Amino acid sequence: MIVESVGQGVTEFKEGDHVLTVFTGECMQCRQCTSGKSNVCEVLGLERRGVMHSDQKTRFSINGKPIYHYCAVSSFSEYTVVHSGCAVKVSPLAPLEKICLLSCGVAAGLGAAWNVADICEGSTVVIFGLGTLGLSVAQGAKLRGASRIIGVDTNPEKGEIAKAFGITEFLDPNDSNEPIQQVIKHITGGGADYSFECIGDTGMITTALQSCCDGWGLTVTLGVPKEKPEVTAHYGLFLNGRTLKGSLFGGWKPKSDLPSLVEKYMKKEIQIDEFITHNIPFEDINKAFNLMRAGRCLRCVIHMPNAKATLVKE
Repeated sequence: MIVESVGQGVTEFKEGDHVLTVFTGECMQCRQCTSGKSNVCEVLGLERRGVMHSDQKTRFSINGKPIYHYCAVSSFSEYTVVHSGCAVKVSPLAPLEKICLLSCGVAAGLGAAWNVADICEGSTVVIFGLGTLGLSVAQGAKLRGASRIIGVDTNPEKGEIAKAFGITEFLDPNDSNEPIQQVIKHITGGGADYSFECIGDTGMITTALQSCCDGWGLTVTLGVPKEKPEVTAHYGLFLNGRTLKGSLFGGWKPKSDLPSLVEKYMKKEIQIDEFITHNIPFEDINKAFNLMRAGRCLRCVIHMPNAKATLVKE
């Protein structure tokens, strides 16, 4: 996205800057931002209210009726208004139509592997769900030198696709009479070192925990559940030394960390292009949603030739 204008008090951006907009911001001043331990900003973290931070009002309307902001960025619009803490300046040489994937799924998966799990070389990794999130975790595990990266999905077509991102073995739960966690424990000799729940199904969190080994097995959950957000797991899973961690945006602080990911892409150190299965003009946006619901895409890039943003500090 390109900056169209800036509001009062915004000094780090100017008209014409290229930026990535992100759903979870970084004010760089709150306790969380300054702790060195978290990327969950107290001021701009995971905005769901649909309004601006300063006055709890929207900047969009039609016929006098408010139109609420979407995930702090309102990216399905030719023009948008974004808090400066939710914008990241990037090199004008980096193609926005590619690096836009770093605003969510690809960065979230890489960060879950690198920052949250801190995968060790030679380890065994199991990934539940092979959409963009799961395949980005696989890419991160491969780059960390994991020896086995096992992908689990009920869509058999994902097996072949996943190889390009580092998956070494593919399992379809429907192919076995045994619960998938038992299959994984059998083929790994007691469970994986790391498991990742990338589906957004809280029931799968227990399955992912059970797929890890005793003593040091680590499960990371990335998926956002559509319903039933409560998690139920037997305490014995933790008593035996397993750990469950949540991952928001892969632990990345957007303003501090995303420029380095863009640089890695420009140096061809990480894959992004391979996730883009469809390029779709804005007037056909519903086609992209239909592809997503049918599981027939990884990422659809919606093209709006004149997309611009006003950045405000309020």
